[in-house]
Amino acid sequence: MIRFLQPWWLLAVLPVLALAGLYVWRQLHRRAYAMRFTNVDLLRTLAPKGLGWRRHAAATAFLLALVALATAMARPAMDTREPLERATVMLAIDVSLSMQADDVAPNRLAAAQEAAKQFVDELPESYNLGLVSFAKSANVLVAPTKDRDAVTTAIDGLALAEATATGEAVFTCLEAIRSVPADGTAGIPPARIVLLSDGYRTSGRSVEEAAAAAQAANVPVSTIAFGTDSGQVDIGGQLQRVPVDRLALAQLAETTQGFFYEAASVSELKQVYQDMGSSIGFRTEPREVTQWYAGVALLLALCAGTLSLLWSSRLL
Repeated sequence: MIRFLQPWWLLAVLPVLALAGLYVWRQLHRRAYAMRFTNVDLLRTLAPKGLGWRRHAAATAFLLALVALATAMARPAMDTREPLERATVMLAIDVSLSMQADDVAPNRLAAAQEAAKQFVDELPESYNLGLVSFAKSANVLVAPTKDRDAVTTAIDGLALAEATATGEAVFTCLEAIRSVPADGTAGIPPARIVLLSDGYRTSGRSVEEAAAAAQAANVPVSTIAFGTDSGQVDIGGQLQRVPVDRLALAQLAETTQGFFYEAASVSELKQVYQDMGSSIGFRTEPREVTQWYAGVALLLALCAGTLSLLWSSRLL
């Protein structure tokens, strides 16, 4: 079914209709004038012989070409159903102050950013990908999308903040996954969460609550630990030890049937999504057919010119 993306442009048809009306009026006026012509022999020498209806064919084709062009300005389109992969991966990156420790070169955050970007590069294009950053709270920086550049840009722009809300990061990722459009399918899409952190939660809901919520939603959480037990950061002019809470990260992964990594390689990270499965929905998208109308207009204009040349030796 044809619909118009900018229907107000259909008003452009009105001048064409006015021109058509003027043409009809002119033809009727010409016939009335001919009836009053007294010299019939002279009239026969002036008027083309045997044209009849063909006299109007070129003008009709020309007016129809104008109608097609005016309609094309309204951007005609047809609705098409396009398949859409709903499978989703959420990246959650710790931006707490402890991530500035340099026990992992050049520092924990930079190492996490590099690992995240490698993961983005390797993830199949068909999957949706979202990004969450967390410190005292968790925030969706990029909602699930297939735009990899948007995710990479957001990763590069991460900034440090106080506290660590590991549990909130998982809950926020689950909310983002539930926001993926159903597109005619039932339930939430197949999904995975990849959480990059140095561990110890200091804010928000507990890691255990988050693990239970992810397990209930059937969303595995894979965790990547950054740092060593000797890590230190300068906070307020004082050096503070920031060891890695490997146990909490490993338990989160184990409870949700995810994977726990330390300095994971690209090949290892493929395990995160290799068995994720697929969920194909269908989204209705308009497909413009303006070129069809423009093509019809061109064809009609050519017909008008050809008929005019053949039957009157004039180009309209």
